[in-house]
Formats: sequence, C-alpha cells, structure tokens
Amino acid sequence: MTEETPGFEEKPDVPSGATPDDAEPKAAASSSEEGAAPAGDANENVGLVAQLDQVRTALGERTADLQRLQAEYQNYRRRVERDRIAVKEIAVANLLTELLPVLDDIGRAREHGELVGGFKSVAESLETVAAKMGLQQFGKEGEPFDPTIHEALMHSYAPDVTETTCVAILQPGYRIGERTIRPARVAVAEPQPGTQTVKAETSETGTGAEKADDKENGGPEEG
Repeated sequence: MTEETPGFEEKPDVPSGATPDDAEPKAAASSSEEGAAPAGDANENVGLVAQLDQVRTALGERTADLQRLQAEYQNYRRRVERDRIAVKEIAVANLLTELLPVLDDIGRAREHGELVGGFKSVAESLETVAAKMGLQQFGKEGEPFDPTIHEALMHSYAPDVTETTCVAILQPGYRIGERTIRPARVAVAEPQPGTQTVKAETSETGTGAEKADDKENGGPEEG
C-alpha cells in the first residue's frame, strides 16, 4: 500500500517565484490601468485643443497686423503720388508765370504786325511748348463778366448790353487745367441806367394800347 502523507492536498500550478496570492493583485492592477487609459487620452486631447486655439489666435493677430501694414503702405503710396503731382504742378505753374510777360510781348508784337522772320519762329515755338505744358489762354470780347476769372480795369455803360459784359481784353488770362494763374484783365460795360425801366414802361404801354383797341373793336372774336 502507498503511504499518504497526512494533510497534503494538491494545489494548482503556480509560476516559480510567485505565490497564488499574487495573482489577485495583478488582476486588480490590470483592471485599474484599463480604466485610467481613457482619462489620460481625454486630458491629452484637451491640451491639443488649447494649443490649437493659441495657434489660431496668434495667426489671426499676425494676419491683422499684415493687413494693417499693407493698408498703411497703400495710403503712403497714394500720399506720395499725390504730393509728387502737386509739386510738379506748382513747379510748372511757377515757370509759366515767369513766362507770361514774354507771352504778352509776343501777343502785342503780333497785333502790331511785328512778329516776322526768325522772331516769329521762336515765338511760335515758345507758345507751342507752353501749350504742351498745359497753359491755356482765355478771355474774349463779348463774354459775360465773371469776377472769378476776370479782373475789371475799366468800367463804362452801354445801351446795347443786357448784363455786365467784357467789351475789351486788355490782357488775356491764363490757366493750367482748372487752376487760374492769372485772371483776364478786361474793360467792362454795364447796361445804361434807366434802359430797362424804359423798356418795361414801353412794353406795358404797348399792352395797354392793345387792350384799348380790343375794347374799341368789341373785343377779340370768340371762336
């Protein structure tokens, strides 16, 4: 007969260096790690979202700075171009203003028939260059007097005008574009005092005579 050792019972195999009691803590630790993993991923996602928001905010600020800088540059370019044109116009106006007495002498020489030979060629060339630079002459006899472009040096009355009129151009005016650099110096004439009153009385008298004739003739015929 085989002898059995009293109190000996078979136990499940346990890895070397471990006891059966160690299996339960390891299982519990594994379960806690599985439950903690989703929480860690959520925290990581929140951090990424925060970083993304910061990047978007910084990008928006840099974009706004770039747009503002571009607008300032465009305004600067327009201002520089406007100033350049203004300086050019002022320089041209100053030069042509100095030439106006010469142009006046050329005009008087032409009126007296003295613009001949080489002097005529030079004078015409000078007038052509001045016209290319934008100089325009104005002022004609018979046009209404405009104090914004005319300077009256002489004044008279005339029965054949119905408003203040330029009857003689003593010196022509000059302009560059819309800018007047010298007004036209003129002699003006106004309607003769009492002329309009006489015309009005004559008109009223004629109307009264026509009415009297109508009454004498029995009035106008009725259709």
